[in-house]
Amino acid sequence: MAGVQTAVQLREQGWPGAIRLIGNESHQPYDRPPLSKAVLLGRAESSSFDIDFGALDVELELGRRVTALRTAEQLLETDSGAVAYDQLVVATGAEPRTLPGTEDVPGVHLLRTLDDAAGLRSVLAARGTVVVVGAGWIGAEFATAAREAGCAVTVVEAAGQPLPGALPAEVAAYMRDWYAQCGAELRTGVVVQAVEREGVQLADGTHLHADAVLVGIGSRPATGWLAGSGVELDETGAVRADEWLRASVPHVYAVGDCASFPSARYGERLLVHHWDNALQGPRVVAENISAECLPDSEAERAVYDPVPYFWSEQFGRFVQYAGHHTAGDEIVHRGDPGEAAWSVCWLRDGSLTALLAVGRPRDLAQGRKIMERGLKVDGEGLADAAVALKKAVK
Repeated sequence: MAGVQTAVQLREQGWPGAIRLIGNESHQPYDRPPLSKAVLLGRAESSSFDIDFGALDVELELGRRVTALRTAEQLLETDSGAVAYDQLVVATGAEPRTLPGTEDVPGVHLLRTLDDAAGLRSVLAARGTVVVVGAGWIGAEFATAAREAGCAVTVVEAAGQPLPGALPAEVAAYMRDWYAQCGAELRTGVVVQAVEREGVQLADGTHLHADAVLVGIGSRPATGWLAGSGVELDETGAVRADEWLRASVPHVYAVGDCASFPSARYGERLLVHHWDNALQGPRVVAENISAECLPDSEAERAVYDPVPYFWSEQFGRFVQYAGHHTAGDEIVHRGDPGEAAWSVCWLRDGSLTALLAVGRPRDLAQGRKIMERGLKVDGEGLADAAVALKKAVK
């Protein structure tokens, strides 16, 4: 998404020069969210973007892997030779974390690429027993699809609740029952000791039979190839971009899952591994490249400081999240989490910092606008789920 949208946005910004889009997969560029939904369930063969790269005069080079970057010479090293650049946009995304020792174990799967989804189709078609390691977003979405396909599903999570790191325990606790309601078993607070040919061994001595294992324990920026390039990485391994999404070396930008950026809105550096970030960031990159390089451009540099947004479909529910909360923010509930639709708001100094909406898309839309505009809100007004969220604005 990030690489494709950068190319599209450059053309829309009037970039007249050559654009080369390099990717290590052989497939036509595709969208990732359908992989854990329609593609996984066989309702769609692919999720390729409906973009005519030829009409955009974008040179598409597939199946070409980048290996290193020589910034002093402005050369990108690949497995089929070096490529010179005037401006380089790093949009290599993220790669899934793996369980050590499982690389050669049959029946262990990841879900990040189109090939991953294709390989998992046969697992679902067999309607066997599946163990999912990790109760994060991907784990929940895969468990949903596997149950819909008729598989027996057990989800194992080392933390004490689902969605650790994404939501506080008191909020994530409301989602625990979703697994049982869907017919899946959720085991939290247990660590995987080993994954074997026919199952998963837990640290508490439990052995779980499994015809297949899906590992969904998070991802990390795919930036290992930048070692020795001089491009500064942060503590997560992401490219440390500035507010204009420039890297620490000249003529290099970074966008999407592989880049962190400073947020004046939230007062900290953010690394956002979500689809909307890969859609919105390229607009800023294209504007800034055009402002820097086009002689007749009157555009000023654009600052990237969005309200992050994410959505997920799991266990028959539409879950949306916007903003960025911290442990010190006040939590305000809207509606009963035991019902089909409810929301949670996070407040700091009278401002809405984040909102989680389950089956309440209007809350999400209104809350997102409130955050984008930096409006103050009344906490008591937010708590009344019968009143539109926008009515709580002071």
